[in-house]
Amino acid sequence: MDLMHFLSRRLVIASIVAVAISGGGYALFWPKQLPLDQRYSIAAVERGGLTEMVSANGTLNPVILVNVGTQVSGVVQKIHADFNDKVKQGQVLLELDPSLIKAQAAQSEAAAASAKASLDLARANMKRTRALFQKEYVTSQDVDTAVQALKAAEAQVAQSMAQVQRDRINLAYTVIRSPVSGVVVSREVDVGQTVAASFQTPTLFKIAQSLTSMQIDSSFAEADIGGIRVGQEASFTVDAYPGREFTGKVRQIRLNPTTQQNVVTYNVVIDVNNDEGILLPGMTAYVSVVTARLKSVLKVPNAALRFRPAADAVIENEQVAEPGAKAGGLRGTVYRLGEKGLQPVRLRLGASDNSTTEVLAGALKAGDSVVVDVGGSGGVVKRSPRLRIH
Repeated sequence: MDLMHFLSRRLVIASIVAVAISGGGYALFWPKQLPLDQRYSIAAVERGGLTEMVSANGTLNPVILVNVGTQVSGVVQKIHADFNDKVKQGQVLLELDPSLIKAQAAQSEAAAASAKASLDLARANMKRTRALFQKEYVTSQDVDTAVQALKAAEAQVAQSMAQVQRDRINLAYTVIRSPVSGVVVSREVDVGQTVAASFQTPTLFKIAQSLTSMQIDSSFAEADIGGIRVGQEASFTVDAYPGREFTGKVRQIRLNPTTQQNVVTYNVVIDVNNDEGILLPGMTAYVSVVTARLKSVLKVPNAALRFRPAADAVIENEQVAEPGAKAGGLRGTVYRLGEKGLQPVRLRLGASDNSTTEVLAGALKAGDSVVVDVGGSGGVVKRSPRLRIH
C-alpha cells in the first residue's frame, strides 16, 4: 500500500509539471500567432481643431502695491488703520511719538531767534561804522569788517531758519498718511514698537491700490517662452476654488531671467479681472497660456508617438514622405499595421496639446490607423514616460 501511494503521488506531480510546461509554452508562443489587428491597439488619425498651451505656476499679486514707510525714527504711539481696512489718500494711518522732534524744533527756533538778534546787532554796527567813516573817525578797513560781520549774520539766520524748517517737516512726518487710496494688505508694526529710519526706510503698511484688477507673476521655462506673446489668452486655477477656471491675458514678458540649478525661467505677467473679490494676494495660480489655436489640422494621438515596439517585433519598410520646404517642426515616428508586421512612418510635427500632435508632413492621412499600445494578449511594449520626438 505504501508503494502504491508513493507511485500515485509521483504520477500526480509529474502531471502537474507537464501541464505547467505545456501552459508556459502556449503562453510563450501563442501571442505571436495572433493576427496583427488583435495583437495591437490602434487609433485613428483625425483632422480637426487643436489648442496648444504651455503651463507654469505663479502667484497672484496686486497690480500696484505701495510700501508705506517713515522718514523719521520714533516710537509708535497710535495706529489708525489695520488689516483689510479701506483707506483714502491722505488719511492718517499711524502716529509716532513727537516728543524728541518737538524738542529739536524748539531748539532750532531758539537758535534762529539768536541769529536774528545777532543780525540786528550787525546791521546797527554797520550803520554806525558808515557814519563814523564819513566823519573820518574810522578807516575803510573798519567798514569792510562791519560788512563782513553783517553778511555772516545774515548767513547764520538763513542757516538757522533752514534748520527750523527741517525740524518742522520732520515733526509733520511723525504723522504717517496714506499716499494712495486702497486696501491695507499688511500692517508691520504695533503700538510701542520703535522704528529706526537710519539706513533703510522701515515698512509700516502695505497698501494695494486696487484688488479688482490683479496680476499673476509666473515663471515659464525658457523652452516655453518662445511661444508666448503679449495679448495671448491665459487660464488658471487656484486651490481655494477647485474645479473653477479663471481667465486672464498676458501683459508683459520680462527680459530679466532667473537661473536656479541651471534652469532658466522668465517672469510672465498676466492681467486678471477680480471684480468678485474672491482672488486674494499670495494665492498660487496654475497658469496655462494658449500659444496656438488651429482649426483644421491633421493630428495624431500622442500615445502613438510614445509607442515603441518590442525588439522581436516584425518591422516592415519605413514609409517616408518628403516634407515641404516650410514644413519645419520636430521629428517623430508612429507605427501602423502592415501585411506582415509594423510599418514605421516618419513625421514632421507641429503644435501639440495633452492628447494629440499636429502632423506637418508625413505619409499619413485622415482616417489612417496607427498603433498606440499592445493588445491584452500581445507582446511587450517599450514606453517612454514622455512624448518621444526625435
